Amino acid sequence: MKIATCVSRDKLLTLGVCFGRFSKTGKFRLHITALDYVSQYAKYKVWVKTNGEMPFMYGNHILKAHMSRITEDTPENQGVVVYSMSDVPLGFGVTARSSADLKKVDPTGIVVLHQSDAGEYLREEQSLI
Repeated sequence: MKIATCVSRDKLLTLGVCFGRFSKTGKFRLHITALDYVSQYAKYKVWVKTNGEMPFMYGNHILKAHMSRITEDTPENQGVVVYSMSDVPLGFGVTARSSADLKKVDPTGIVVLHQSDAGEYLREEQSLI
């Protein structure tokens, strides 16, 4: 922030961390740039096995076969932070099933719907500004 005071106001474009943007319909969509801040306070978390990290990082949903564990009593359609097995935050998602319903799901069933992942830094670096 101190460096930004050296730049005139008409030349300064942005300052700080972009947490997200509003869509055309008025809904707020979190960007991956907010992951470090949101992951500290996340109530619901999902841990992914190592064989499921890369598919998630490429923008695919998390299957039951790729999920290692989930926070107890996670409801359906709830926002979650996705972690690797070494507790590194990978991205955001929305649960497709509650944690109680996961016992009934087959291994190829979708458990977490992909919202955003750390691979977005590379895929959409031009539009994240």
